[in-house]
Amino acid sequence: MRFEWRAWASRIKREVRVIWLAARDQRVPLAPKLLAGAVAAYALSPIDLIPDFIPVLGLLDDLLIVPAGIWLALRLIPVDLVAELRAMESSGEAIGPSTAGAAAILAIWLLAAAAVAWWFWG
Repeated sequence: MRFEWRAWASRIKREVRVIWLAARDQRVPLAPKLLAGAVAAYALSPIDLIPDFIPVLGLLDDLLIVPAGIWLALRLIPVDLVAELRAMESSGEAIGPSTAGAAAILAIWLLAAAAVAWWFWG
């Protein structure tokens, strides 16, 4: 049985759009909304926490962290609301790259670089 990478990637992209809608929906409780927003912002961000050019680890976030975050966020949102959000997503509401997500990832990288510099020279 061959694993269909394209189908899997397509499902992940759809679920990222669903949790992005969940993060913006007023009916979603606060904790799942924050998690959904963080996962969607990270997935839509043009900047990765672990850059892809780092062997193995660079792709690990795309293959494990993002799907795990999506899974958890969807488990915390009521089932009927997830079904409604999936229907909204399939209607074609456009979602683009997240500048807030890019800013958050950039801030994390800058803080990590500052900590390394402080440790090295401090």
